[in-house]
Amino acid sequence: MISKQDLVGTWQLESWSVGYSDREDYSCPFGEDPKGLLIYTEDDWMSASIGRSDRQTLPDDISFRKIPEEKLARAYLSYFHYAGRYHVVEGDVIHYVTQSLNPNFVGSEQLRHAELDGHTLVLSGQDTAGGVLRLHSLVWHRLSAAESDSA
Repeated sequence: MISKQDLVGTWQLESWSVGYSDREDYSCPFGEDPKGLLIYTEDDWMSASIGRSDRQTLPDDISFRKIPEEKLARAYLSYFHYAGRYHVVEGDVIHYVTQSLNPNFVGSEQLRHAELDGHTLVLSGQDTAGGVLRLHSLVWHRLSAAESDSA
């Protein structure tokens, strides 16, 4: 069973896949090669960020606040982040969201089942969208101190 000490550190995303209760296939919300970091601190804080590896850059010749909403929406849709407190309970980790790119996540509790195999952490969770149960699986690889500096 996973403990808090097993989680503390920095993790790099390897994959994120979603299965569905109404069909056999699965999807990869941020493509086949997503980029992401997951950080768990000793003092019970966490932060998770995930983005597409092929994110388009925004124009740098105008103020961010003057970028057309369409371009900002594309940037929003290619990135995901939330942060807050966390607690390990019987092999699961609960993320208590205090900040998020998605305002609907703030104040939520995100339950993740956690499995650790060496330096590989698999977090799984589920949600419902449009009446369909979605099963998420995120595979993370622990970064060493040297790798954390370059991530």
